[in-house]
Formats: sequence, C-alpha cells, structure tokens
Amino acid sequence: MKSTRAAFTLVELLVVVAIIAVLAALLFPVLASARNKARQTQCAAQLRQIGMSWHLYAEANDEMACPAYYYSPDFQIETAWDFRTATGEPSQPGLLATYGSAQIWRCPTFFGESWGRPYTGYGYNTTYIGGDHTPAALSAIERPSETVAFADCAFGTPAAGSNFLRAPSDPFGQYGTAHARHNGQVNVAFADGRLSSRSLKRAIAKDLGYLSADDEAYDLD
Repeated sequence: MKSTRAAFTLVELLVVVAIIAVLAALLFPVLASARNKARQTQCAAQLRQIGMSWHLYAEANDEMACPAYYYSPDFQIETAWDFRTATGEPSQPGLLATYGSAQIWRCPTFFGESWGRPYTGYGYNTTYIGGDHTPAALSAIERPSETVAFADCAFGTPAAGSNFLRAPSDPFGQYGTAHARHNGQVNVAFADGRLSSRSLKRAIAKDLGYLSADDEAYDLD
C-alpha cells in the first residue's frame, strides 16, 4: 500500500507561528528579569570584594582610607583607587588591586567610557572619604553603616563611566552620580562592609541621581 502524509495548510502554519510568537512575548520579559536579577547579584558580589579590599588597604595604612586618586608631580601619572594610568602607557590595576583584587571588576550591566580613563561602572565616595586632596581616617566616619563607600555610578545622558562618586553639594557632583541600572535600584557598599540596594532620592536624568537629597548618605557625621 502506498502511504500518504497530509501537509500543513497555510492557515495551520500561521496558527502555529502565532502561538510561538505569543509564548515568546510572554517568556522574554520573565527571562530578561531573571537575567537582570542575576547580573545585579553578580554586581553586588563584586562590590563586596571591592569593599573588602578597601578595608584591607586601611588596615595596612594606619586606618586611613584609600585615596580616590593622586597625580605624579609632572601630572603624567594618575594613581587611583581602581586604575593607574600613565601617558602613553596601558592602564594598570590601581591602589586596591594589591589588597586581594587582581583587578577591579566591571559591573556586568554597565557599558560606557569617559575622559579617556578605564571604567568599572563603580564609583568611590570621593567627596568625603577618598578625598580630592586628603582621604579620611576610618575613625572619622561616625555612621559607617549609613555612609556609602562605593556604589553603581555614572554621569550624563546616555550614561558614561565615572569612577568617582560625588555628593549632591559637590561642585563636580553631576559627574559622579549614582546609577540605578538594576531594575531601578543602585547597589551600594557602605563603609562598614554592608551591601544594600537603594532607590534614588533625586534623579537628575532618567536613572542618574543621588542616594540622598542632601549629603546625608555621603558625609562623615
């Protein structure tokens, strides 16, 4: 006997395609949310390691916080908490790399670059702790569990990399704002080593803003 096989009609094929499209539309947001959550968790783990390196640096340097950055006398070399950059040379790991970090990891959900420097997507509290001139002593931080040390950071629209987190009153504050890139949340490493996710208090451009309306989340007292 000769066997026969019925072919799909055009209508049946279109129905199957429509069903697949509906399932995909339902599943993609769920998968995207799960992926973003996994990246937020990875980011928090990296921030925790950066915070641990920061504490180890202070223990080895008379309980003084790591400088945010400083320059050589001829201004050809910038040594910062995350990278060391020299004119005409490839960037090298910065001050915290010696204390348990072979490199400063880049946030998995941030892509951007600014001022010709390498970037991580993380910013160090430069206004009050890292200091534009002199870093703070750890003993000067009166509320370490409420004072941010590191956080997701960026500036501008579209978001560009910033390695220095700045408080609202800082004249350069707009160049180091917190960046709520994890489902509207900012990963924050506090001075006592605690990790938390925060919402922005005062957005200046889409998901860029500050962790407090004034300097409360940044200052030492």
